Amino acid sequence: MKIAIISVISIAIAAILIGGVIMLASGGKNSNSVSSQGGNNVSVVDGTQIITIKAKGGYSPKVTTAKADTPTVIKVYTQGTFDCSSALTIPNIGYSKNLSPSGETEIEIPPQNSGTVMRGVCSMGMYSFKVRFE
Repeated sequence: MKIAIISVISIAIAAILIGGVIMLASGGKNSNSVSSQGGNNVSVVDGTQIITIKAKGGYSPKVTTAKADTPTVIKVYTQGTFDCSSALTIPNIGYSKNLSPSGETEIEIPPQNSGTVMRGVCSMGMYSFKVRFE
């Protein structure tokens, strides 16, 4: 009986430790978070909307809501990015480029109509992000 109780306690402790390691590895953040206008990845500088996207092991955030009918720049940041997210394609504007492994790439986006959804995708189609213009 004591062995069964010790086994159950050991399994529970192991599960808690494994869960903690997984949460620490993911940074405790939800990569599917949705940013809205005025969120931490959208700003307006001198009348131009700036959308910040991080590329490494995918794109973050995955969904951004931006203001329609506004000149926009997407700034893609890489830092030691050697996976397929470094090869970015944005079909709506005919953009396709291999990003530098570390640095910042600015992509100018003409004003988009309300309701437009712009999608960025990696070379393998594994990772993507969306910008919804409202």
